Amino acid sequence: MAEYRNGRLQLPNVTLAAMTSVNIRATVKALAYSCRGIDFGAVTFICHKKPHFLPKYIEYQHIDKIDEIDKFNYDMIYKMYRYIHTDFCLLVHADGFVVNPDSWRDEFLDYDYIGSPFPIPPAEDLITYRDINGELVRVGNSVSIRSRRLLEYPAKAGIPFEADHGFFNEDGFICVKNRHRFLAAGMTYAPYEVAKYFGQENHLPDMDGIRPFVFHKWMGPNAEYPDWIPKNCYIKKICDRLDLMD
Repeated sequence: MAEYRNGRLQLPNVTLAAMTSVNIRATVKALAYSCRGIDFGAVTFICHKKPHFLPKYIEYQHIDKIDEIDKFNYDMIYKMYRYIHTDFCLLVHADGFVVNPDSWRDEFLDYDYIGSPFPIPPAEDLITYRDINGELVRVGNSVSIRSRRLLEYPAKAGIPFEADHGFFNEDGFICVKNRHRFLAAGMTYAPYEVAKYFGQENHLPDMDGIRPFVFHKWMGPNAEYPDWIPKNCYIKKICDRLDLMD
């Protein structure tokens, strides 16, 4: 049973974490928003420079600047475990974070990986979300809970950094392309019926009425959730520079 103290959910074995070099202020706000009503074992912001406005309860950890998306994918796959010292990590982004803390379910921690469900691709698409055996994978997504042993596994096992049909998406790497390797090592993935209560990216028909614990992207019903990312690309770059000024 979930433990509550002073009305706040206690998750001492979970680190709330974000890794980025862009959308700095929006990412910090996402971390702060995710802490509403929840006490995590740790809250950590992984970036190439500490923003001057980082709240004291959010730990800063350093990583080399992430200047393109596949460096983010690589660092998530092979380096993220170095920053996590609890049994689990809840990874959030500027565009995906905790929005309904009262929707927490203890069963979310029964697995090594739980994220938002993937949609079913068109019948003629025999590639998207298909594992090595051609089986359709229904659960992935970068905004997720991952066990520390899962985070450690790619580096320790020496899994090569290879594209999946031209893409290096880190969630696809873990949940689809190399799923068989993680399963063989004893890792477990949440089933669709549990994951749909954890998070939503694409709103699927049987999700009507579900208030997810987390979301990713402002599509469909997710449009109601906070958005702190500047919409103008030039302004976004200026904001990131100002956010990191001493």
